[in-house]
Amino acid sequence: MFVGRAWRRGIGPAVVTVRGADVVDITTREAPTMRDLLEQEDIPGFVESIPGEVIGSLDGLAQASVEATGGITRLIAPVDLQAVKACGVTFARSMVERVIEERAGGDPARAEAIRARVAEVIGDSLRDLVPGSDEAAEVKRLLQKEGLWSQYLEVGIGPDAEVFTKAQAMAAVGWGASVGLHPISQWNNPEPEVVLAVDSSGRIVGATLGNDVNLRDVEGRSALLLGKAKDNNAAASLGPFIRVFDDSFSIEDVRRMELSLTVQGEDGFVLEGQSSMSEISRDPADLVAQARGRHHQYPDGFVLYCGTMFAPVLDRDAPGQGFTHHLGDVVTISAAELGSLTNTVRLSTEAPEWTFGAGALMRNLASRGLL
Repeated sequence: MFVGRAWRRGIGPAVVTVRGADVVDITTREAPTMRDLLEQEDIPGFVESIPGEVIGSLDGLAQASVEATGGITRLIAPVDLQAVKACGVTFARSMVERVIEERAGGDPARAEAIRARVAEVIGDSLRDLVPGSDEAAEVKRLLQKEGLWSQYLEVGIGPDAEVFTKAQAMAAVGWGASVGLHPISQWNNPEPEVVLAVDSSGRIVGATLGNDVNLRDVEGRSALLLGKAKDNNAAASLGPFIRVFDDSFSIEDVRRMELSLTVQGEDGFVLEGQSSMSEISRDPADLVAQARGRHHQYPDGFVLYCGTMFAPVLDRDAPGQGFTHHLGDVVTISAAELGSLTNTVRLSTEAPEWTFGAGALMRNLASRGLL
């Protein structure tokens, strides 16, 4: 069962589901928002009980959503009032790349030599470590002795996960939209991730795909620039829909999920990669528990990017320079269980501005008699 959101011409945002080849509006007074829908005790049963209204074919809406502007009917991000959170450094492979970014100070030209040095000392020693374990503490001691300890390794194999705010509620973009790069960045990449949907009680209710757009040079200069590296206009992509947990899909399927990524450039460049959730260093349920508990609550629920093992190193522009985006790149993230999420890379200053926030949503729903 897939649920999501669409913008309807002349009406505004609608909660939708997919039935066969059609997208169906299931917005009701009981669940006028995705936040309310995901709070239902029996989400599949609730969705099935709503007759709804067909607003278009899935293929037609998908085509209309590609870098759509104005008020046309189109798919939008499948979340609304939920907080958009993310965990980083959850895979050994990307953890090593974060260390390299830090050592290179955001300079891709220095990364290749540092990568060779780090690989010589670390190798695959981090791959099977359980974060926070006695074995992880011993690896930390050895790395410190070699002068290679890093704040990224601390959150990668230490007891505490990195949890940060990826975007404001209502700021994420959906299938077909532009994704934005801050114009100060010259070294950046997509991050294909599974994103968990969590209700206000901490119950994991489903999953979707996400692109945690990353500015490697900005974060590499200083971890204190994480907010600037991660939270920019159109920099959080989610979709195309949330697949709700039911008898045919559960957290166990998420733990086994295989993601693929393709970047197709206007220059003919093609990059392909994979990310396997089976190689994650921290269990997805543990990431949720570290994000929400007695220490932190989310009354409107939240979605949580789970991190990625994908860190592209293939040279694009010059030997030793590694990969970075070009404007116009088309990024597609896919998983057999969740479909495909496609976006086009633009500058954050060129992507449509985010103007429809929580206040606008409440006024719109009130005007439609849904509140």
